[in-house]
Amino acid sequence: MELTPLSIEGAWSVSTKHFGDDRGIFLEWFKDGPFSDATGHGLNLAQANCSVSAAGVLRGIHYADVPPGQAKYVTCARGAVLDVVVDLRVGSPTYGQWDSVLLDDVDRRGIYLSEGLGHGFVSLEDNSTVMYLCSTPYAPEREHEVNPLDPAIGIDWPTVGRDGTPLTFELSAKDQAAPTLEQARAAGALPTLEQTEAWRSSL
Repeated sequence: MELTPLSIEGAWSVSTKHFGDDRGIFLEWFKDGPFSDATGHGLNLAQANCSVSAAGVLRGIHYADVPPGQAKYVTCARGAVLDVVVDLRVGSPTYGQWDSVLLDDVDRRGIYLSEGLGHGFVSLEDNSTVMYLCSTPYAPEREHEVNPLDPAIGIDWPTVGRDGTPLTFELSAKDQAAPTLEQARAAGALPTLEQTEAWRSSL
C-alpha cells in the first residue's frame, strides 16, 4: 500500500499490491503503518459504509462541520467510479479546486480525504460498489453538501461509462438542491483552513 499526495493538500491516492493466482487475487486495501507514515496520524475508524450505484449516479459533493469533520478512506470493490475531492477550506491556497482518482475493480486504488475536504463520485457502470472507512459516525445535523455541477468549481465529470455508453447523471433531491460553493461560503457553512489544520494537529 502506497499513498501519493494529490494536488489538494490533505488528500492522497492509494495504490495497492495485488497477489494473484488461478483462484483470484489478494490485496491489503488498508494498512495502518503506511497510512500513518503518509498522513502523520492513524485512522480513527468510527463507521464503515457501502454504497451501490447504477451507471450515471452522481453522489456529492458532501462534507461535515469541522471540528470534528469526517475523514474518508474510499475504494471501489466492484465496478468503477470517478472519485473527486474538492477543497472547501476557506483560506486554503487551493480553495475551490478539485482533483480525482479513478477507483475500479482492476487497479483497485483508493483515496483518502482529510477533514474539511468535499467528496463525491460518479458511477461509471451499474452496480458499482464503493466502500468507505469514516473517522466519525454519520450525524445529519453536521452533514452538508455543495452542488457537484457548480460551474464555478468546474468538475470535469465523465459523460460516458466504462463501456463507452453515454451517462445520464442521476442526483438525489438533496444534491440537486445543494448550494453553490459561493452560496455555501456566503452562508458561513464552509470550514476554514485554520479550523481543519487545528483539528488535524490534534490527531
